[in-house]
Amino acid sequence: MLIAIISDTHLTGPARPLPAKCVELMRSAELIVHAGDFMTLDVLERIESLGPPVKAVYGNMDTAELRRRLPAEISFEAERLRVGVVHDAGPAQDRLERLRARFPGADAVIFGHSHLPLHEVSGDFQIFNPGSPTQRRRAPRHTMGVARVEHGAARFEHVFIT
Repeated sequence: MLIAIISDTHLTGPARPLPAKCVELMRSAELIVHAGDFMTLDVLERIESLGPPVKAVYGNMDTAELRRRLPAEISFEAERLRVGVVHDAGPAQDRLERLRARFPGADAVIFGHSHLPLHEVSGDFQIFNPGSPTQRRRAPRHTMGVARVEHGAARFEHVFIT
């Protein structure tokens, strides 16, 4: 199973599109995960229209309309992989341990907020921030992520958009 992972798109309407490479990867995936900060409901609906199912949480910059539609955090299974998703995972110090405690039983947690791509592994638990395909901020490049999931195990990787 291929999962496309994005966060922090920060789009404000139809005039500003997602990068073509990002859209292509999302369309080819079997599942899309968005870790918050769409900005508006229109952006969520554009992503949902790409075809694959979407699992998403709201972020700190999302409208009240999105906050009513999306949860602050979710947990789901994909090919026996147990995944948690939250927007803001807090400070870098002890983040992996905090997320392990926040999502007991999860094999992986996906988060956003910082716009900084990150992948950390500790034993059989991993955390993953895809970065942002549209606002790199302090990151050197625009990024998103993919996870290849098979038999309850995942290989996460970052994809450079520009």
